[in-house]
Amino acid sequence: MEELKFSKTHEWVKVEGDRVTVGLTDFAQKELGDIVYAEPEPVGTYVEVEEIIGTVESVKAASDLFAPVSGEIVEANEEIGDEPEMINQAPWDAWFVKIRMADPSELDALLDKDAYDAFCEEEGA
Repeated sequence: MEELKFSKTHEWVKVEGDRVTVGLTDFAQKELGDIVYAEPEPVGTYVEVEEIIGTVESVKAASDLFAPVSGEIVEANEEIGDEPEMINQAPWDAWFVKIRMADPSELDALLDKDAYDAFCEEEGA
């Protein structure tokens, strides 16, 4: 798995130039259980850090995904709406949105894999 960053709200972030691809972490999908609904926010939406970029519902609960950085949503993965089970099967491939970053320095607030793993352990993983 390439170098990813993580948020404390359980989104993974892959940085590609001035854009980030964002999805739900393996930890989060395991906590939610079988995901039956997923909807990313639409292309063209401008989001600030911690604003909603998508919604998932499982047999256990509903949860939102939050923007790890500010910027414009430039791509939304419509496939996950048709096949939400993709998130359980391959969370690292089932991305929600791609955001063109307004301020790349916001990436500094995200966690690396080791820090995220430690955070999940503290949460009771």
